[in-house]
Amino acid sequence: MSYTLTRKSQVTLPKAIRDFLGVSPGQEIDYEALADGRVVIFPVRRQSAADNPFKQLSGIGLRKRCTDEIMRETRGEDWNR
Repeated sequence: MSYTLTRKSQVTLPKAIRDFLGVSPGQEIDYEALADGRVVIFPVRRQSAADNPFKQLSGIGLRKRCTDEIMRETRGEDWNR
């Protein structure tokens, strides 16, 4: 099957392809050009905090202290003047 580009160089992704990729309107997709002239299209999958070790450590060590204490420690007693 072939598809024609619109005047804005756009093409509609056929429903069968959308279903195959598991994408829906508003979801991001990405493309990768291969050396042999083909293009691969794939859905963008965002990592959850469980998949990202840096996000898992975010906020560690600050949970039991209030913001005022942290600001005094990092900027001095007169931080709020």
